[in-house]
Amino acid sequence: MLAAGCVLWRRAERSGELEICLVHRPRYDDWSHPKGKLKRGEPALDAARREVLEETGHHCVPGAPLPTVHYLVDGRPKEVSYWAAEAAGGAFVPGREVDRVCWLPFSAARARLTRDRDRDVLDALLTALPDGRPGHRPYDA
Repeated sequence: MLAAGCVLWRRAERSGELEICLVHRPRYDDWSHPKGKLKRGEPALDAARREVLEETGHHCVPGAPLPTVHYLVDGRPKEVSYWAAEAAGGAFVPGREVDRVCWLPFSAARARLTRDRDRDVLDALLTALPDGRPGHRPYDA
């Protein structure tokens, strides 16, 4: 099964610090990055953008690719491609698939994530952003 998602980030209005968007999925009662299955023939990056919008209500500007994650779901292999993505406006509306989102500083987001594999992808974000800081746009996506 192929899937795609983003580590969605923004700059905090007051402090300018990096904030990470996490989604809560009630079906699994977990905190994760926005992601989902590719539709037939859909490019992974298009799927990642779509999933971010569907799950968080935010548009995004994808940047650097992040590590691809491989794991088993019900004994079947799953591969999730990730990108760093800056939030570009929008508003969250709770739904059946995602009932909550939160914007947290890096360390708090890392602690809130349910799975270690999601922490690994988050850690990779810091190397993808210049100086580990948001605000620069080195990627023309």
